[in-house]
Amino acid sequence: MKLLILIFLVTFSYANSLKQEMFGLYQNKKYKQVCRMGFANLKKYKRDEEFVSLYAFACLHTDSIDKLATPIATLKVSKEARANAAYFSVILMQKKLLYHALIDDYELSELKLPTTDYVLSRVFDLYSQLGKHNRRSFYLLNDPNDKKLSYKLYLEKDHKITHMIIEEYYDTILLKRHIYW
Repeated sequence: MKLLILIFLVTFSYANSLKQEMFGLYQNKKYKQVCRMGFANLKKYKRDEEFVSLYAFACLHTDSIDKLATPIATLKVSKEARANAAYFSVILMQKKLLYHALIDDYELSELKLPTTDYVLSRVFDLYSQLGKHNRRSFYLLNDPNDKKLSYKLYLEKDHKITHMIIEEYYDTILLKRHIYW
């Protein structure tokens, strides 16, 4: 019995120390590390909604949107977890639909979807507002809330897959390049 309690305490303290380490890395903007650590330990801690949410937000910061599928499915017990799952779901759906539109000429303007503050959501909304149009090699989209902020959306072919690229610009300065498959 004492051995069982000891095993439980060691496992519990490891989970707490792992989560604390991940949270510290997250606060220091080491999102890629947190996403990797979370992915490596997700099977063990999939019932820990704080762990799963921390992992998912870190992956979102690294544009690893496809890694949100498991958190979307597992975040369901608490109100906050369900809100996080809904937020991640919107972003994942927008990524899939925007990719579909760019590759297959799927029309998005008729869709009325929720949105988020995430860059992909802003670009999705701006692209959707274009309505029916001829395919372009790239799209320059201006942020309606900030005249100096703009986005360049285009496809880049790799030898295996076509990537969807979003470049964020402030005036003419590239802020960040987001790459999605």
